[in-house]
Amino acid sequence: MERLSEQGWIKLFYADESHVCSEGYVPYGWQFPGEEVFVSSQKGYRLNVFGMISRDNECFWSATTDSINAEFILEKIDMLSLSIHQPTYIVLDNASVHRAKIIEQRIKIWQSRGLYLFFLPPYSPHLNIAETMWRHLKGGWLRAEDYTDDESLAYALNRCMASIGVNLKINFSPFNAN
Repeated sequence: MERLSEQGWIKLFYADESHVCSEGYVPYGWQFPGEEVFVSSQKGYRLNVFGMISRDNECFWSATTDSINAEFILEKIDMLSLSIHQPTYIVLDNASVHRAKIIEQRIKIWQSRGLYLFFLPPYSPHLNIAETMWRHLKGGWLRAEDYTDDESLAYALNRCMASIGVNLKINFSPFNAN
């Protein structure tokens, strides 16, 4: 699929869901001895986001404060299926929302439109480049000041996701079939 995508025969997207919350994302930090460091945050606010990204940084996404369930995923994939102009593949992990009965029931309709789902083997998040998108979002694109309140976080998430492929680009490692 990677080679076919590289040659322009198909569109290939990697999809996954993630979230950001008002508690902030601090993977690491440092401080001087005796120095107090804190990240302003509040408990309770969570934004869930479902995104589909290609190696050339084409991104479709949607955020919600509701839980991401199979109906949400179905709606987003369905919207994509109505806008494609060439065979399109979406790579997904085996999350229960991706394997739900309503998703399985829609597969033939999507295939008739030229959209196909490909499920990764279990326990292989390293094969899904959408994970890289989430790492960039949480570890660099969102700033500490974006977590000060709910509105700031929602605005920042939307700003970042809308900027993917325009102002924000991920240099994915080239596919290597060796």
